[in-house]
Amino acid sequence: MGIGGNALEQQLSLMELVLQATITVQLVMALLLLASILSWYMIVQRFIYFRHAKNEMHEFEELFWSGVELSKLYRDGNERAADGGASLGMESIFRAGFKEFSRLAKQSEMDAEALVEGSRRAMRVATMREEERLERHLSFLASVGSTSPYIGLFGTVWGIMHSFRGLANSSQATLATVAPGISEALVATAMGLFAAIPAVMAFNRFASRVDVFTNRYDTFVDEFSSLLHRQAYALKASSRSGR
Repeated sequence: MGIGGNALEQQLSLMELVLQATITVQLVMALLLLASILSWYMIVQRFIYFRHAKNEMHEFEELFWSGVELSKLYRDGNERAADGGASLGMESIFRAGFKEFSRLAKQSEMDAEALVEGSRRAMRVATMREEERLERHLSFLASVGSTSPYIGLFGTVWGIMHSFRGLANSSQATLATVAPGISEALVATAMGLFAAIPAVMAFNRFASRVDVFTNRYDTFVDEFSSLLHRQAYALKASSRSGR
């Protein structure tokens, strides 16, 4: 009973520190709490997105290297898009490259090198779009991780200044006089660290995952370009022989 009562008293005293803090410190705490809630929402959202993107990439790679015809793979993607499905990640890069290759192949004056180069440009643009999707919300996490400690420090400095200003007007300079103000200042510091630490850890984790995905996408662009290179020369050779 005594332990439970002490815990309840500590909880109540913490709430009292927040409620009795100055308006400036309360605004700092509210801002840090909002930043923490938003960062946790984005952390969960990014975690789900990266896991989904990883599964999609592995599934598409297995299908791509299974020997299926590229035209059939492209048509299947068109059918899914018509049904409302979205093509993301590696599949989006493939679709952009194959679509451009098919469009340029219809131009008889286009040589094989120009075919492949046009497809590579389309895939590079698609890759940049995928990188933007992967990096979404990461800048916010970086901002929260870098600024939250300083925002909490601002609340700390303000709370300590308020405490010493009250001490100057007090007839008795005791620890009990300045303890509440210093305590509320330290709560602001703790909230700043509470918001910053998860954001920094998540940003570092997700940034490394972005690098992994980007490297895989670049490798796929090179491998797919090699396949298109062979197809382009075979296409042009067959068109010349048919004349």
